[in-house]
Amino acid sequence: MLSVWFAKIHGTNNDRDEPPDSIRKRRRELSDSLDDKIMPRLLGVDIPGDKRIEASLPYIYGIGPKTAKKILEQANIDPNVRAKSLSPEQLGEIVHAINASGLSIEGDLRREIQGNLKRLQAIRSYRGIRHIRGLPVRGQRTSTNARTRKGPRKTVGVQRNKDAKAGKV
Repeated sequence: MLSVWFAKIHGTNNDRDEPPDSIRKRRRELSDSLDDKIMPRLLGVDIPGDKRIEASLPYIYGIGPKTAKKILEQANIDPNVRAKSLSPEQLGEIVHAINASGLSIEGDLRREIQGNLKRLQAIRSYRGIRHIRGLPVRGQRTSTNARTRKGPRKTVGVQRNKDAKAGKV
């Protein structure tokens, strides 16, 4: 009795296990859109599938355009092919070429860079001190500009004496 009442209120029908047409249509649209967004995964990074593999590889931290061309030459893969149309064997060849080249990428490279900064700060070198203070490191001027490193301007206001307006000072 309770289930019939619930079915009438919420528009469900226990006799039929199929979802309504609107839900079926939405599921179909979602599955179609997921097919369009196939993103191959290389070394734990999703690279865009709709771009050429030459343009997709630089999405991996530590690989730029020139390195991507070099890797594709080593793997014997056409740089103009789309990333989503690569076979798993070709993706494996790319991974093998990256590992064989001895490049440090992604997490290893980030850790290496952070370690270098920590070392400069620990030995209190000029560059390390500039990093600590959040100032430009490579000799740029700071009297004007350098807003990226220094952040937004901190306006220094003058405290006005209350008695000055009354003429008592």
